[in-house]
Amino acid sequence: MTSSSTPAPSIIDRLSAPHRGPVPFSVEFFPPKDEAAEARLWRAVRTFERLGPAFVSMTYGAGGSTRDRTVRITGQLAAQTTLLPVAHLTAVNHSIEELRALVGAYADQGITNILALRGDPPGNPLGEWTKHPDGVEYAEQLVRLIDDLGDFHVGVASFPEGHHRAIDLDHDTRTLVDKLRAGAEYSITQMFFDVDDYLRLRDRVARADPEQGNKPVIPGIMPITSLASVRRMTELSGSVIPPDVQERFAAAAGDGPEEDREAVRAVGIDFATEIAERLIAEGAPCLHFCSLNFAKATSEVLERLGVDMTSVLPVASAAR
Repeated sequence: MTSSSTPAPSIIDRLSAPHRGPVPFSVEFFPPKDEAAEARLWRAVRTFERLGPAFVSMTYGAGGSTRDRTVRITGQLAAQTTLLPVAHLTAVNHSIEELRALVGAYADQGITNILALRGDPPGNPLGEWTKHPDGVEYAEQLVRLIDDLGDFHVGVASFPEGHHRAIDLDHDTRTLVDKLRAGAEYSITQMFFDVDDYLRLRDRVARADPEQGNKPVIPGIMPITSLASVRRMTELSGSVIPPDVQERFAAAAGDGPEEDREAVRAVGIDFATEIAERLIAEGAPCLHFCSLNFAKATSEVLERLGVDMTSVLPVASAAR
């Protein structure tokens, strides 16, 4: 089912390739909702392209709500840029035949790197998850389905604080190990605020299965530019902002009716840089930035980390 052209490199290949900073980095985009948002996305894409990320990923709306746009733009990233795209694929509201067709659509565009996710229920990410009658129940099954269809490289999600549906951290660890045993080559974590949570996750996997523990656990980072937005994101994901971090951002936001966005953004850049520096010191294989389709905040963090920015041209309209 895969394309007959020269296959794209895997994420593992890219993590071991030369990079322009102390550690490889990658960027997450999401499908835009309209033409103006799509133009903004492409401005950010071109900025990041000049920075040389190891890969970029394109998210997939709950219940497949952005399926066609996701497939189209991921294909454009593969065909029209020098970036290596990873396509997100979720099991929500899809039959096995639909999932096969989507994998085939990616393969037809030369995309062989896929992030396999069970996905969240549409409308309420924390609501009850319901399997499609003709679909798959678990991400582990999705990994196997993709793997059976051809020469694909599959990644999965991991959760430093534990997935909100997991009974406990041991259960969450077993689920991740099962996905890795099914053929996943790496995992990308949900955004987190405490590096110790990431380190404990990595240690749990290594204890549960030393072989699978050797696979990269790529930490997810988001430079925070709005306290209200990040609070909303954590509510929808089931993650928690530690009290000391909450206080730090709340102090910057101030007591007025509107948060001081400039002050929050400054703290956000500092905080993301601090997390990244510790992750690098602890041997993280890559830093995965949730960009929200903006380039400036992530670029500032990368510059502070020592990434070579000499070939970057200013793109003011992509700033945030």
